[in-house]
Amino acid sequence: MRKFEIKKRSNGEFQFNLKAGNGQIILGSEGYSSKAGCLNGIESVRTNSQIDERFDRKKSANNKYYFNLKSSNGQIIGSSEMYESAAGRDNGIRSVSENAPDASIEDFTV
Repeated sequence: MRKFEIKKRSNGEFQFNLKAGNGQIILGSEGYSSKAGCLNGIESVRTNSQIDERFDRKKSANNKYYFNLKSSNGQIIGSSEMYESAAGRDNGIRSVSENAPDASIEDFTV
């Protein structure tokens, strides 16, 4: 079941992970000071994941591939895991685009 999971970090910040149907995390957020901010971040992922130009395709210094999803103002909303290949990264982008719009939200902070 594809879903966003909201959790609270040890420092008190809220964060979300988008999980694909197989349970794998395909996008993780930065920390948010409030749950409302975290929920707004999820809505931003739903919207921006449908615009290919918002995915910033990257290669790390150790030759791993990853991506950041950015909002219209250029702020990073979420980041992927590291992939061994550009094709793997691109599959991750496709998975976020397909899963984010109608993923449920599971709140582990209540």
